[in-house]
Amino acid sequence: MDSAWLVPAALAFGIIVGAGVFAIVLAAARRGQRAVDVVSTAVPDGVDQVLDALESAGVVIDPSNNVVKASPGAVSLGLVWNHALVHPELSKLVDGVRRTGEPVSQELHLSRGPFGDATIYLFVRIARLGARYILVLAEDLTESYRLDEVRRDFVANISHELKTPIGAVGLLAEALVSASDEPEQVKRFAKRLTKESERLARITQEIIELSRLQATDALAKAELVDIDQVVAVAIDQNRVLAEAHKVQLVSGGDAGAEVYGDETLLAVALHNLVSNAIQYSPKSTRVGIGVSNRDGIVEIAVTDQGVGIPEEDQDRVFERFFRTDPARSRNTGGSGLGLSIVKHAIQNHGGDVRVWSQPGHGSTFTIRLPEASHAAAASLGAQSS
Repeated sequence: MDSAWLVPAALAFGIIVGAGVFAIVLAAARRGQRAVDVVSTAVPDGVDQVLDALESAGVVIDPSNNVVKASPGAVSLGLVWNHALVHPELSKLVDGVRRTGEPVSQELHLSRGPFGDATIYLFVRIARLGARYILVLAEDLTESYRLDEVRRDFVANISHELKTPIGAVGLLAEALVSASDEPEQVKRFAKRLTKESERLARITQEIIELSRLQATDALAKAELVDIDQVVAVAIDQNRVLAEAHKVQLVSGGDAGAEVYGDETLLAVALHNLVSNAIQYSPKSTRVGIGVSNRDGIVEIAVTDQGVGIPEEDQDRVFERFFRTDPARSRNTGGSGLGLSIVKHAIQNHGGDVRVWSQPGHGSTFTIRLPEASHAAAASLGAQSS
């Protein structure tokens, strides 16, 4: 967890601030003005340009704890929303530096968004910037923490799940050899062997996908995502499956909602929820996809009229390999990883996913994401231009 980059960054800011302050003081002296009055009027010259070029997180705070400038990295990490720091832990450190005047360096574990369990790990350096402002620099250490977790989970996933289809493939291969003189038996075993190999390939791909979600940061290169487009993609991907099951797909709700993140990952998450809803829905029923945009929260609800989930299982449905009905999961080809992929994809975006269900009356899975703020949109727009 190398924080050496903060030293040259802080030095660069010091040079800029020093040069700006000296020039302002000199101009003030020539005009007969008091230096402190002039220095206090604006962010020192050059700071805006440095923050715009900074790949990591940098934020300038005024005496009222308003964010007057934030780098694109600070926006992507979710540290700033509507011209304010999101996390009270950062605000507390800023207040301490303003009170004592002493710079602070500390590692923090912060929530990814306003709800959900996802965490970001930062090494922050906070110091005064001129006479009025506070500078916050942050290095994202989340990737190193995630890599450690992925190494542990990948081994556990492989040992837990892959041994079943691998064992089945071995047994079926032996059965084929012993039944070589019986064409009908050979066909039957070959068909089962093909099915198990497909299952093995699917599980392997989903384990890789889940590991990738845990190992990468969806918001490292955040983009403005149109939720209407995400819904349209998920519906299009599941149209053939819905027709095969005689299930009608219906969408509606608030149009024009936008969030920050990775459109592909969000489409994968919603695709998995819609696919699950179709698989567990009786024929001639409907699966609804509704969007709500209220109070800074974007919700995407997927509702089915299927068999429902027992209350005692609802807290476990997002666990890896958990199946409420193992027999049915095997028949539908389910690996038990789909909802876990949904959970991690949404948590990577600072959101969460919830389930409501009543056996015999269907289920509703609801994705909640922070709405993209206009201030953040302006910052990222400046970055891409």
